[in-house]
Amino acid sequence: MTTPAPDPVKNPLRDSTFLRACRGETTDHVPLWFMRQAGRSLPEYRAVREGTAMLESCFKPDMVVEITMQPVRRYGVDAAIFFSDIVVPLKAIGVDLDIVAGTGPVVADPIRSREQLEQLRPVEDSDVEPITQAVKALVGELGSTPLIGFAGAPFTLASYLVEGGPSKDHLATKRLMYSDPDLWHDLAGRLAVIAGGFLRQQVLAGASAIQLFDSWTGALSLADYQEFVAPHSAAALAAVEDLDVPRIHFGVGTGELLGAMGDVGADVVGVDWRVPLDEAVKRIAPGKAVQGNLDPAFLFTPEEVYTRRAAQIIEAGRAANGHVFNLGHGVPPSTDPDALKRLTDFVHGYERV
Repeated sequence: MTTPAPDPVKNPLRDSTFLRACRGETTDHVPLWFMRQAGRSLPEYRAVREGTAMLESCFKPDMVVEITMQPVRRYGVDAAIFFSDIVVPLKAIGVDLDIVAGTGPVVADPIRSREQLEQLRPVEDSDVEPITQAVKALVGELGSTPLIGFAGAPFTLASYLVEGGPSKDHLATKRLMYSDPDLWHDLAGRLAVIAGGFLRQQVLAGASAIQLFDSWTGALSLADYQEFVAPHSAAALAAVEDLDVPRIHFGVGTGELLGAMGDVGADVVGVDWRVPLDEAVKRIAPGKAVQGNLDPAFLFTPEEVYTRRAAQIIEAGRAANGHVFNLGHGVPPSTDPDALKRLTDFVHGYERV
């Protein structure tokens, strides 16, 4: 069985700039971290990963620790994001899948029937022991820098399982959702238990915050999101509700869904680059912090261009209860690491008058 929550103890990192911003408290600078900062664009990441498959690397504690630490050392970001992948808990419970280079997660036997749901059992502690070992080791290595744990949201996990891999139109997913809603809700409900349990295990091992990542939910209308997705995302986030950690919820192309995404239990709502932060605040319930939202494409422009846009984002973020600077999606693989370092220094040094 999954380990129960210990007696509440004050997190020694509670007063860190990142966690204060997540709670909407005053900070001396806007904290930042970058989605996918742990990997892909860093030469040291490629060196340590050479010869090791992606999923294999996620179950090697020493490798996870090293890769997670690399951007913290290089950039001086305000939080570390745990090196993993959204399909890790599925792999851990025995789902036959792999991450194919240049494609993404590929599922050997896509879900088409109720009988196939039986493989989707809750994640036990023993399933993810290498992951929790890595979290515990990272907490010691990171010192005063908080660690963010993360999991894929039920809709995005379901999309991979139903489609068999990445999809641009999600036709198979939507067909199942619309034509057999009972099966859909049973599938998404099981995935909520898996995602929530995985988040909880990371927090109990020492993570100071979590992010629920919903890559593909922007493909849905607001009405469909509220009916088919929101209850299950809420259940996943509720799994850590008693652990007193900020809960970040992020999706891509979710401008029309921001209010609903904030309502499922998020303390911080991630915003991609399509909606200005001050406009996003109007769509999200009062009292929430926001995260974002520089278009990653700006990292390929001259420094004066991306720092000018970063300043605009910081100013727009004033409208929120709290603001964590980030990109509007992940760091592209071909990004110059020095650009991220210069951006970090700019944000940290920006004077808010």
